[in-house]
Amino acid sequence: MLVWLAEYLLQYETAFNVFSYLTLRAILAVLTALLISLWFGPRLIRFLQRLQIGQTVRDDGPQSHLSKSGTPTMGGLLILASIVVSSLLWADLSNRYVWVVLGVVTGFGLVGFIDDYRKVVQKNSRGLPARWKYFWQSVIATTAAVYLYGSATVGPETQLLVPFFKDLMPQLGLMYVVLAYFVIVGTSNAVNLTDGLDGLAIMPTIMVASALAIFAYASGNVNFASYLNIPYLPLTAELTVVCTAIAGAGLGFLWFNTYPAQVFMGDVGSLALGAALGILAVLVRQELVLFIMGGVFVMETMSVMLQVGSYKLRGKRIFRMAPIHHHYELKGWPEPRVIVRFWILSLVFVLIGLATLKLR
Repeated sequence: MLVWLAEYLLQYETAFNVFSYLTLRAILAVLTALLISLWFGPRLIRFLQRLQIGQTVRDDGPQSHLSKSGTPTMGGLLILASIVVSSLLWADLSNRYVWVVLGVVTGFGLVGFIDDYRKVVQKNSRGLPARWKYFWQSVIATTAAVYLYGSATVGPETQLLVPFFKDLMPQLGLMYVVLAYFVIVGTSNAVNLTDGLDGLAIMPTIMVASALAIFAYASGNVNFASYLNIPYLPLTAELTVVCTAIAGAGLGFLWFNTYPAQVFMGDVGSLALGAALGILAVLVRQELVLFIMGGVFVMETMSVMLQVGSYKLRGKRIFRMAPIHHHYELKGWPEPRVIVRFWILSLVFVLIGLATLKLR
């Protein structure tokens, strides 16, 4: 929005040309999202407290979590507002990729909001039934995937980039839609599963979003793309602003979500953030790299799948409790230790993912 205003004012003052620089707008997006979160965070927390919108804690989990009962949830509204406002202010709104990301984020956020609302306001422990939750997630993800496939204008937009192999880029065809669907829905639910401890999900999200900003900038710059031997995708450059807005919103939310949390993000935040990472990875053609960088999310998801599968097949559990962060809590690890060690693992995974830019 402000990009258009700057272009208009450029005829009167050449200094406004500074806003045409992508790097500056990316920095401003971080700061804007961060400031929005820090400004409105306390107000949202007080509002949720007045409405008595508090978290319900399972009594079969770690006993240390019982004290968290009643902590305001649905704080993901703050994240969504910060991302959307910052992106609308600093991104080039003529770029269709920007609207695809914002549409997916808003759609998944709405699904999460309905789920949270039914749980904490209407006191329906089931929330939004799983079949309906997955149905609407599928509708949104499939719509985005079909649109992107139908609007693709160059071959690299629908190619699969295989990490560490510079010449292995098969054309996906209609499998692009299938892959995009699973990446978006899968990442959304993986982040949702990870969101079980204070700050556990948001910091890896910040790291992965920041790394995707680098991928978006590199693939959207013809010189960097040529040097790194990755496909040149001109529309992806503008996604750098959206990625940094996500990072800024995440940092602002972490201010209030760090241990001991003043507010939880709820499904409205976790489902939307996961979908954001998924659609961004699809757009910059780094779905497989997302699997690496989101290693913590993969660990959490696999632990649940293994636990359920083992119990159904053998009648025995592999972990003391799934997702796996609860397993370590029940082993006696203090919550902050689990959180920080998972953050360290996430940083390692992200660095390995970034290394694929050059190790090809």
